[in-house]
Amino acid sequence: MIEVGTHFWNIRGSYKVAGLLEVGTQASLVQRSGGGFLLLDTCAFDDDTSEQIDAYTDGGAAIEAILNLHPFHTLHVESVHQRYPEARLYGTRRHLERLPDLPWESLTTDDAAVHAQFAEDLAFSVPAGVDFISSNERVHFSSVLAYHAASKTLHVDDTFNYVPDRGLLHFTPLADTVSFHPTLAKALERRAGATDDFRSWATGLIERWRAMENLCAAHAGVLLQRENTGAGLQERLLAALENVSGTLAKHDERHG
Repeated sequence: MIEVGTHFWNIRGSYKVAGLLEVGTQASLVQRSGGGFLLLDTCAFDDDTSEQIDAYTDGGAAIEAILNLHPFHTLHVESVHQRYPEARLYGTRRHLERLPDLPWESLTTDDAAVHAQFAEDLAFSVPAGVDFISSNERVHFSSVLAYHAASKTLHVDDTFNYVPDRGLLHFTPLADTVSFHPTLAKALERRAGATDDFRSWATGLIERWRAMENLCAAHAGVLLQRENTGAGLQERLLAALENVSGTLAKHDERHG
């Protein structure tokens, strides 16, 4: 468990593509201004992580809610709910459909009413111009992004990726880069104006949350300001948007 900043901890989990390629996954623990806690997403917790969470949260009693923010991240939802059964459980429509026996709250995590409930501690954003829940099970682009202003931290699943500069990755052009998830082309809505909506959403988010310094991405790591020797997070996100300009242009050629 990584202490990212004020009242914000990131928990790294394991996820292997085809059982071989480790791309990672995550959850985050947030302490609210009132003293309670929230869990953003779920992953498998090892014994040390479980002990740390329990130490912060009075054995889990102080965890008020679990917010599952990515429609396709469902593997560990049930086990984390069983560990903290008193926490209110929120998910997307796909979570509710896939795991109907769990005691879900009626509102989903992409609903503005849910965002308003937690607005004192977190801001949320849902990408525009793309399918939130794609009919293609392989397209995992979209998620609900959460920004924690107190720690200047952006928590995001799949929509943005960060590849750390470590190990063999150091010798690849991907090292120390922030990018949009590679399924963007398939996630864009098949209509004219989708790319305009997507660009507007992305630039608006980067400007609105311009104070953000830390990025916790499900795949494949965490970018911490205290360890960042390159460009700031806002500049990196703008570069990521520029890098998909060709993808957006091709979509416009097809759909107007």
